[in-house]
Amino acid sequence: MNLETTYLGLTLPHPILPGAGPLTGDLRKVRQLEDVGAPCLIMNSLFEEQIVKEQRAAFAAIDEAEDSFAEALSFLPEPEDYCLGPDEYLSRIAHIKAAVDIPVIASVNGISPDGWREYPQLIAAAGADALEVNLYHLSADKFESSAEVEERLLESVRAAREGIEIPIAVKLPPFFTSIPHFVSRLEELGVQAVVLFNRFYQPDIDIEELRTEPTLRLSTSAELNLRLRWLAILHGRTGLDLSLSGGIHESHDVIKGLMAGATTVQTVSGLLLHGPAHLRNLVDGVIEWMHEHEYSHLDQLRGCMSHQNAPDPEAIERGNYAMVLHSWTAD
Repeated sequence: MNLETTYLGLTLPHPILPGAGPLTGDLRKVRQLEDVGAPCLIMNSLFEEQIVKEQRAAFAAIDEAEDSFAEALSFLPEPEDYCLGPDEYLSRIAHIKAAVDIPVIASVNGISPDGWREYPQLIAAAGADALEVNLYHLSADKFESSAEVEERLLESVRAAREGIEIPIAVKLPPFFTSIPHFVSRLEELGVQAVVLFNRFYQPDIDIEELRTEPTLRLSTSAELNLRLRWLAILHGRTGLDLSLSGGIHESHDVIKGLMAGATTVQTVSGLLLHGPAHLRNLVDGVIEWMHEHEYSHLDQLRGCMSHQNAPDPEAIERGNYAMVLHSWTAD
């Protein structure tokens, strides 16, 4: 059974990757992931706020004003809330590279060009085999058009791309007017892959203490459908590698992602729930399914349910939409 996959120019034994999260920043867990067959590692993210020097001034201003509007300030993180500073992050890359024999993909998270002109080069120099740029942005400015938002995000990617030779993947939010158009712009910038999608973590409000409460809910397989839809649309319409992130918990989730057109799939919540050894369960489940259905190579499976292989994908999309709505009946 051949599960070999090429992602970001890296030849991998299979397409199931430990995504950026707590496990991939812990040296002991990293070794465990390698032992159970992880083909590579995507490190937890270095945040833009940790890099931009002006942010320190902002934190100082927060300290001075904390008594005047404490409720609103609860939205903002403190400097010590970050696990690693920029220098520590670079050291962690070097330590992980020395500890394992599999490729290491670093991750940066931000939205503006200012923080990304120096550190991608330092990340590459520290030994990272590739870089994942996570564009986490919630557009709330009514004076900024969608085109302006996209141009600013593209400028961030352009800044990260400058001066480094290692491959780059861009992790996208699902909120674009035209995802295929934005992906085509990324391809023009020399990006090698896109990751669909990052997850917006929604804060809750404590109505008694008048403060926000950050909430972290692990993904479920129910989040998979949005990703399957856009993978199916993009497969065959871009030369970029496509990686699915979010909703991968069982081997059948992996198979669905590959059928939609994913080059690789990433799992974080599944590993947090079940431990690093769950990665082996996912791989074994895919092998078992392929054997039962007489597939010998992933290329026979990948993209078989994408829009590229549908005679009229738009008609299918509209038809399914109408059918689902009309199938619902009230009691």
